[in-house]
Amino acid sequence: MRTVLDPTGERRPATRELLPRPDALRGRTVGLLDISKARGDVVLDRLEELLRADGVRVLRYRKPTFARPAPVDLRHEIAEHCEVVIEALAD
Repeated sequence: MRTVLDPTGERRPATRELLPRPDALRGRTVGLLDISKARGDVVLDRLEELLRADGVRVLRYRKPTFARPAPVDLRHEIAEHCEVVIEALAD
């Protein structure tokens, strides 16, 4: 089991179980979430190119601001349409 640290200032990190990872991404739908940090789109543009070349369906999403969690409706949309999510963080 892995430990995931939550940087939100909790005194004790919440315990969350990791979901199983797929063996491969080919044929799956991957959501790319830009958290609105500078140059995150550059990272995701390249990642999208590589994923599509490997036969992955890619959907792009963007948070309104990096300073807050993604809005509930955005999280719901991603959960409904994607099997895997990659979040980009850059500066």
